[in-house]
Amino acid sequence: MGTETSSTVGPPARKAAPVLRPARTVARWAVRHGLPAVYLERGARRGDPVGRLLRDRSVRDQPYGLYEELRARGAVSPGSIGLVTTSHAVASELLRSDRFGVGWDRSQAPRLIRWALAFGDELDAAGVAEPPSMLVVDPPDHTRFRRLVSRAFTPRATAAFEPVVQRTADSLLDALERHPGAHGGEVDLITTYAAQLPVLVIADLLGVPTERREDFLRWGAAAAATLDPGLPFRRYVAAERALRAMHAFLREHFARLRRDPGEDLVSRLVGLPDDEALTERELHATVMLLLGAGFETTVNLLGNGVVLLDAHHEQWDALRAVPAGWDGAVEEILRHDSPVQITGRTAKESGPLAGREVRAGTRVTVLLGAANRDPEVFDAPARFDVGRVNARDHLAFSAGIHYCVGAGLARLEGVVGLRTLSERFPALRVSGRPIRRDLQTLRGFEALPVTLRG
Repeated sequence: MGTETSSTVGPPARKAAPVLRPARTVARWAVRHGLPAVYLERGARRGDPVGRLLRDRSVRDQPYGLYEELRARGAVSPGSIGLVTTSHAVASELLRSDRFGVGWDRSQAPRLIRWALAFGDELDAAGVAEPPSMLVVDPPDHTRFRRLVSRAFTPRATAAFEPVVQRTADSLLDALERHPGAHGGEVDLITTYAAQLPVLVIADLLGVPTERREDFLRWGAAAAATLDPGLPFRRYVAAERALRAMHAFLREHFARLRRDPGEDLVSRLVGLPDDEALTERELHATVMLLLGAGFETTVNLLGNGVVLLDAHHEQWDALRAVPAGWDGAVEEILRHDSPVQITGRTAKESGPLAGREVRAGTRVTVLLGAANRDPEVFDAPARFDVGRVNARDHLAFSAGIHYCVGAGLARLEGVVGLRTLSERFPALRVSGRPIRRDLQTLRGFEALPVTLRG
């Protein structure tokens, strides 16, 4: 809930008067998190799988058993809010269909909801899942935004970035060698490596000072938290505080690049000619998505990969012996424990889906993590196998027009990051108990204690 179609992007968001800011914060939270939480909690108490998935921490930690319960109900089944699918075939069809969109038409919402959305509308508090972010707008706006950024993520552009990724990985692992826990102690691989690698790379790509990387990590975590519906109020307030800081930085950053542009993507975006120029709100939304969420998939990919390979050490040893297998291994990590578990679409018009009539306006939750373990597509889907021949058939990066624009870069970071880590620390083992992030949309680790030399 809480998103709108591209046809309702609307006028530029205003900056809230300080006296009204708390009230607007409450309005935003109530519509985007408070109300969904009520529906989900009610569903969870009644045994609804989607409610349990999003409200029960134990289920969020290990969702795959619940996915199989849902799969047994059929390709498409009712959920707390609309319908839900675990089917790879249905997910592929839906994600590619122009009958479904990422937004919803808020003009059809109850009057009170429309009022709360309008009252709470404020640029400085907008997250990555609010219009005009590419995540939640449909064509023609989505087409325009994607065209402007996709040229920085073409296969050729991504390949040209490999030396940057390799150099960054080497530098971080040099620092890890000097870590107090590197010789006989423990090191948290998330904070020292998995989170640092993609944020430094994206900072380079977008022309942002690398000394702000800790800010990016904090802002990215805040943006990621708002992707889950039903966020508790205090956690939402903390996330909004971080988002405000990010918007303030972006405003200064854009002004600096207008005065002194570089060769980076953001310099190109702020310097577009008038007939292509983004509005201030569109510029904030686009760059926030790239900066705040652009590295989240890789953080989770690296962490999930280390844990999976540690649990299947014979496969890790095989990859060290034959490094050419890393491309396939990264695809299997993405399939087996997808960094993004959930997405959704709204029916633009009534029509059939998997033999069921779906009315216009119906929300369909797509469980990507379940689709990527569909036995109709993957043999023994619960088995982790870096040699799986069709691992790349996964939907971890979605599909259709909303296919992840940075998928190529994430794959590159995964291959270089895991391969280089394995070469530098062949005796690395997971120690202690890794801590999962308290999120469901994104699946990864908050802390990953390891010993580097066994």
